[in-house]
Amino acid sequence: MEKRKKDLAAGTGRASGQGVRLGIGPCIALLFTCIFFSGIFKGSGNWTGILDFSTLCGSFGSIVTQPKVMTFAGAGGSGAKDGFLFACSLLPPVMLAIGMIQVSEHFGALEAARKLMTPLLKSCLGIPGAAGLTLIASLQNVDVGAVMTKELWEAGEITDRQRSIFAAFQLSGGAVIVNFFGSGAALFALTCADGSLAVTMPMIIPFTVIVAFKIFGTNLMRLYLHFMERESEICPE
Repeated sequence: MEKRKKDLAAGTGRASGQGVRLGIGPCIALLFTCIFFSGIFKGSGNWTGILDFSTLCGSFGSIVTQPKVMTFAGAGGSGAKDGFLFACSLLPPVMLAIGMIQVSEHFGALEAARKLMTPLLKSCLGIPGAAGLTLIASLQNVDVGAVMTKELWEAGEITDRQRSIFAAFQLSGGAVIVNFFGSGAALFALTCADGSLAVTMPMIIPFTVIVAFKIFGTNLMRLYLHFMERESEICPE
């Protein structure tokens, strides 16, 4: 408990920007990390794919059987054994993300995130700038976002309250970049019998609505926690 308090105090000091000298190196490292987790170069089909998290995660090979094409997990599994194989599929992206964050931290990207993102994230979501890279990662992969949030909490970068708020943001519309653009790409490509587009609305509009409601839901959680804290102060046990 004492260690947790010390980590939290240290994290609070860093989040407020105390003792941070921001140079060009940490800013470049932050920009690179944001690009890496953002999905900008996802499916580019050329060398820029090495700058994308999902591309580097890759995919498992397929086992071709008639009439199905299956992964190593097969089909029809159940119980703990099937769950174990599913967990194995989560390990590569989680390990890659944690390794990338460690490299980014070495080059000062997290310090730059604390300094530059705290004003924005504090006002919009009530979380410190240190959670900026985790937020970006969670837009691509729910599991990676959860693991990185746990790491932030254990390091004392975020409080219990901020962890609950951040979890609310990640829970609604999880991995919105991958899920929306991966599934939505097929929907927006549908055509009518006459050859015209079935959905004429630009993809960016519903995507913006999803992100807006993620922020709205997060602030509802902030409001709920605020009233709960007030109630506990007025009526202590």
